[in-house]
Amino acid sequence: MTDFAFALEPDGLLLHSPDGVSRRFPWLWLRDNEPAAFHPVTQERSFDLLSVPPDIFPERAEMRDGEILIHWPDLPGPCAYRLDWLLARAPGRRRPDPADIAPVAWADDHAVARFEAAALAGDEGLGRMLSQLKRDGLVVIGGLDGDEEGVALGQRIGFLRETNFGVIFEVVSRPDPNNQAYTHDELGLHTDLPNQHLVPGYQFLHCLANEATGGDSVFADGFRILEDLRAAAPAAFRLLAEVDVPFRFRDRETDLRIRRPLVEPDAAGRPVRLAFNPGILDIVDMESGIVGDWYRAYRSLKALVDSHSRRLQLRLKSGEMAVFDNSRILHGRTAFDPNTGRRRLRGYYIDRGELDSRIRVLHGAQFE
Repeated sequence: MTDFAFALEPDGLLLHSPDGVSRRFPWLWLRDNEPAAFHPVTQERSFDLLSVPPDIFPERAEMRDGEILIHWPDLPGPCAYRLDWLLARAPGRRRPDPADIAPVAWADDHAVARFEAAALAGDEGLGRMLSQLKRDGLVVIGGLDGDEEGVALGQRIGFLRETNFGVIFEVVSRPDPNNQAYTHDELGLHTDLPNQHLVPGYQFLHCLANEATGGDSVFADGFRILEDLRAAAPAAFRLLAEVDVPFRFRDRETDLRIRRPLVEPDAAGRPVRLAFNPGILDIVDMESGIVGDWYRAYRSLKALVDSHSRRLQLRLKSGEMAVFDNSRILHGRTAFDPNTGRRRLRGYYIDRGELDSRIRVLHGAQFE
């Protein structure tokens, strides 16, 4: 680290590193992020930014043993900043995130990644599965033969999300259903609960019995569909991303509503979330001047969703669990005949932040 050099400039520390790059660290940034600014146990920031003037400037600085020591006018001793720490956290450089795994879109020829529950007993196996889930949006886990084993696996990942359907819900045909999932009818491709203010992040569906005729699971990658729509009809994609529409779920005990666009893109225009559920899309009430254009865009999206070239169909066996990203992967099922055998799935949700947190902890990132 002897090839480092620095200069105290009016707007910050100018640090010259051996790679030939110069990086500027504003004085307030340095004061706000010096080691003593954080609680030694909780690692939460305890420094009050308003306790120093906005034009704070050090009395002097020196370099010693891989650190730069800055003497602030309001502190009795110098603050030590490790040079490698500064390089890793320079303004404009985001901290690496093990949970930031780029999605890979797929179509009907996709081979769903499968894992055995026994291989997930250790942290390494669990981490591999979660990383694959982030990449593909869908995995299947086998070997969960006990009724409670699917829930136990989820609890290793994070807190289970409670909704108006409960913490854990049973997907069976009921005589008085409050949701089409609780019938034996065909269930079209959709994402769950876009009517919720915080849409559940990941869904876990554990098959406990699947003996009836029919009842195959159907999946499609919403990101692939949206990218196809953006390429073929960019104006339709933009309209679905810009116009809020109402979603509503109601039964005897519940009336949950929200307005949101069907599509959420990132700053580069790539889709990052899809809210698609025709069953609980409420009466569209946008301005009359754009209703026609919006419906044409919606029909274009629906046609892609219904295209068999973008969906895959599989039959879950007892002891298998499908896990998927609820804001990316559309799911549904074929109709089944309840008179020919039992079909019973147990489901629950885990929010996106919980799952990402588990990936980071498995990588030890909470100590970085």
